[in-house]
Amino acid sequence: MSARGILFVHAHPDDETVGTGATLAHYAARPEVHLTVVTCTLGEEGEIRVPALEGLAADRADQLGGYRYWEYRRATAALGVADTCFLGGVGRWRDSGMMGTPANRHPRAFWGADVDEAAADLVAVIRDRRPEVLVTYDPDGFYGHPDHIQAHRVAMRAAELAADHEFRPDLGTAHDIAKIYWTTMPRSAIEAQFGAFANAPDNPFAGVAAVEDLPFGVPDDEIDAAITASAEATARKREAMTEYATQIAPGDWLDMLGDKLGDAFAVEHYRLVKGPRGPLDDHGWETDLLS
Repeated sequence: MSARGILFVHAHPDDETVGTGATLAHYAARPEVHLTVVTCTLGEEGEIRVPALEGLAADRADQLGGYRYWEYRRATAALGVADTCFLGGVGRWRDSGMMGTPANRHPRAFWGADVDEAAADLVAVIRDRRPEVLVTYDPDGFYGHPDHIQAHRVAMRAAELAADHEFRPDLGTAHDIAKIYWTTMPRSAIEAQFGAFANAPDNPFAGVAAVEDLPFGVPDDEIDAAITASAEATARKREAMTEYATQIAPGDWLDMLGDKLGDAFAVEHYRLVKGPRGPLDDHGWETDLLS
């Protein structure tokens, strides 16, 4: 397996595409890079955007997770990612829903997972694939979703345990990940989206007075890396997004984002929290997570 590996740890199907799809497609086009995406839940509690599929909802047939599994397979294939897995196996952990909802207390809710137990499953993946780089969320899970927060905790703990020679040698030979990044967005990009949707009927920022009131994003000078995808890679991200019909309906703000802001799908930003910085561009940002 290629030594030039990057491991992405995400919470639900579609997170890999919406948050890091351009980056995945960008590196999938480089044959010397091996990409692995680990997803922690099936997204059973997601909002269903297609009326004809409302019967899949958790409070009805509770079959959304199985449907999203196949959306995920098609989307990751569209991005060019061949190595995907669910943490602990398909269905081991369940989508916890939004913070403070009854779904948080489900016996299999990822939010309630023992961090070391879940991290051990990720350690097995790390020691097998041996990536140079790990990408996950910040301590707030980018925007506060409990599964995103837990994905951060599990990923960071797994990175620590994977390098410990004394921890579970049955899971493989110890491996120290060289660089760790957290996904983020610069305030400048959020401000551009804030303005673009100001008068839109499907305004995702409705009721928010100012960008500073949003629970995500950082000042531009706190960004460490930006991956700018080619037109082909950006098109792959758009294609992958269309596979998530239950989550992104035609006309939704995410569907319209690329039309309103041409580079919104092409550029994804990161903070470096472990490892040396590589060469920088004019912004003072890395342009290659493997540099």
